[in-house]
Amino acid sequence: MKAPIARAATDFDPGAKYHVPGNVPYSRYFLSHILQFEFHKSLCEIAGNEGSINRCSIFNNKDAGAKLNQVLEMGASQPWQQAHKVITGSEQMDASAILDYFTPLKVWLDEKNQNRQCGF
Repeated sequence: MKAPIARAATDFDPGAKYHVPGNVPYSRYFLSHILQFEFHKSLCEIAGNEGSINRCSIFNNKDAGAKLNQVLEMGASQPWQQAHKVITGSEQMDASAILDYFTPLKVWLDEKNQNRQCGF
């Protein structure tokens, strides 16, 4: 890939991302994205969902709601790993929930892009 126009050394594209000029640690943003999908997958399992997690809704599910409430009640009183363990059963993060969520899209894209070549 290359830029559509010539780029000078003074061009500063990262500044367009809020986290850079706002001095917000980007790792926090990155990790929250992983946790979002991991929590969703775990809450879907608690709710008894047996289908694809991209179609799961925990709306009005008392078990998933109680588990989420339990974590929210902890606030900042416990390390994040403890809150993570309450929902997922593990203190270790696992990004595979993102792959699980987007599997139907990947299958569809693989099918549509079969025998095609990237145009970059």
